[in-house]
Amino acid sequence: MTRKYFGTDGIRGRANVKITAELALKVGQAAGLAFRRGEYRHRVVIGKDTRLSSYMIEHALVAGLSSVGADVLMLGPVPTPAVAMLTRSMRCDLGIMISASHNSYQDNGMKLFGPDGYKLSDEIEKHIEALMDSEIAPMLACASDLGRAKRIDDVQARYIEYAKRTLSREVSFEGLRIVVDCANGAAYEVAPETLWELGAEVIKIGAEPNGLNINLDVGSTAPGALSRKVREMRADVGIALDGDADRMIIVDEKGHIVDGDQVMAVIAESWREEGRLSRPGIVATVMSNLGLERHLQSLGLMLERTPVGDHHVIKRMRDMGFNVGGEQSGHVILSDYSTTGDGLISALKVLGIMQKLGKPVSDVCRRFDPLPQLVRSVPLNGGKPLENAAVSEAIAKATARLSSCGRILVRPSGTEPVIRVMAEADDEVLITSLVSEVCDAIARAA
Repeated sequence: MTRKYFGTDGIRGRANVKITAELALKVGQAAGLAFRRGEYRHRVVIGKDTRLSSYMIEHALVAGLSSVGADVLMLGPVPTPAVAMLTRSMRCDLGIMISASHNSYQDNGMKLFGPDGYKLSDEIEKHIEALMDSEIAPMLACASDLGRAKRIDDVQARYIEYAKRTLSREVSFEGLRIVVDCANGAAYEVAPETLWELGAEVIKIGAEPNGLNINLDVGSTAPGALSRKVREMRADVGIALDGDADRMIIVDEKGHIVDGDQVMAVIAESWREEGRLSRPGIVATVMSNLGLERHLQSLGLMLERTPVGDHHVIKRMRDMGFNVGGEQSGHVILSDYSTTGDGLISALKVLGIMQKLGKPVSDVCRRFDPLPQLVRSVPLNGGKPLENAAVSEAIAKATARLSSCGRILVRPSGTEPVIRVMAEADDEVLITSLVSEVCDAIARAA
């Protein structure tokens, strides 16, 4: 379904170009109207990350929401999963996170959560879009029914306590030296504080936001800084979050990166042994490594694959009753604790397993050897290359050559005007050749 405003993860784009104050005002009005559920004072929570443009968007959202009669609780800089959690715990009708996740400061966006703390369905997003393009004036509140807005000061402490309570009382990180990279983003205060309160020696990087440096050479999409700091400080482990802290990756004591596939394998295996898996398997996207799938099969666990996007993962988890899922990029969803990806809670679970086993991260988080995987992007020039016969033939030939020893995936990006080509197999030379052939065919047709 083609939509005008919403993409694969809320509304996102260049700040003050696509994501303007006018757009945010319309989103506030339309979302406020879409979530009217009776004749009472409706409440909405708004969180944000540390981008300079978040101030502009926050105030425009407040104006829009209050104009349709909703009271607004402004949370300040908090992680996306905190907004999801607080939407439920504070009995709000709607939650909005202002963020462009792992993008640079020039971009921003809005992620919306329903009263159950889950991201919105396609149907509700379509309804909001229709309201945004309709005549709002007749639906505005009268002067006496306008909404009020206020800032809430204790939300960070509430989230920290919530995150800590996901661990057993006897768990302590005393004796651990942890480097935490907050990406100069939304978790720059809560993540280090949580780890310190649990007993760890904490070394912070990416924890000095200035509005313009979010995700700049730090965070889960730029783990080099964390890897260097872990080696420099001889730390036991490094944790890198992204700008809104709904994803994370780990760096072991040697400075090696541990991606979301390995994290899901660690948690799934541990929970299987403890009898905590609600179903014998996990949910992951088509991008997760074939090595993960083979490893889970060796444990008698299934890998249920979805299209790319954490909302697809969450929907499949809810539909089929899984309680572990996520993406290779580090979005890990543990539905026993959260309705969306939560980088901090995922990290706490891995650290707890590490402490329980008494082994270094390099041992705990190396559950399988990933197959060589290559991803390339081909820019689109307005054409529709995936409908081209030569492209289809190239993809079919590559699929046949891989046969049962690997796989190839060709898909349009949900966030950029490119076609992504991914292949994986035991033979690295083969996948390099196949990806080049498919990309060349797409480029000729694009």
